[in-house]
Amino acid sequence: MISGQRWHRHASPISFLILAAIVVFALSGLAGGQPSPLRSKDFGAARLEVKTPSVIRNGEFFETRIRIEATSDISNVVLAVSPSLWTDMTINTMIPAAAEESFKGGAYRFSYGELRAGETLVVKIDGQINPPLFAGTEGEIALFDGDRRLGGMPLHIKVLP
Repeated sequence: MISGQRWHRHASPISFLILAAIVVFALSGLAGGQPSPLRSKDFGAARLEVKTPSVIRNGEFFETRIRIEATSDISNVVLAVSPSLWTDMTINTMIPAAAEESFKGGAYRFSYGELRAGETLVVKIDGQINPPLFAGTEGEIALFDGDRRLGGMPLHIKVLP
């Protein structure tokens, strides 16, 4: 102890306040990492539910779950995804795999065949955000019965560095 000095601080209280602010910000979910919201729309013939992150960090893996519940018979369930939604993303898996895949009408289309009233189709998509994607992406997931559009759900995903 230096002569004449009775009390010695090792750290400034400001550093503790800055650390506490960072922890509170991280816990708020504003930096990503919060549970994915469930979005749903009813199109009459079917109900579409999409659960995907609304905020994600660059380079992270993510999961999207799409649930289609038919309220009347659908002869050919087709999911259509606008290319802008998947720009600078890598889609690793899609389970179950579609019976037919195509690009038509400006969208990636995945055909799953017939779905009777009361039946449900759940599709799990695993992907990753590629480094060039910054700020976010937006697009639409639409539901078709063959070529007849039942409805669409706009999506926006905010991408943080």
